[in-house]
Amino acid sequence: MHDILGTLRALRRPPLLIRAARIGLQDYRREVHLRRLLRDGPLPQSATALIRLLETEAALDEERRLANSAYSPARHVEVLIAMMGEARDVAIAPSLIGT
Repeated sequence: MHDILGTLRALRRPPLLIRAARIGLQDYRREVHLRRLLRDGPLPQSATALIRLLETEAALDEERRLANSAYSPARHVEVLIAMMGEARDVAIAPSLIGT
């Protein structure tokens, strides 16, 4: 779990993408947004979802870097928002176990 969070901390993305994702984070609703992004079956646990989101985001970032015409900044921000939301849940989970 900590490796996932470490990977997230090491990501370097354009400040505008991160700023937009932070603004959108306040409206993040897992049931709605994550379901739309993952598009299959029941929602996985946050750590599993975060791994899948990291893979999706890496592909989007590659498209961005290559200036691919299929790149969607809006989708990239949506994925970053979901990553932040799931990371928040993963980071909170250990403290809930101790209570």
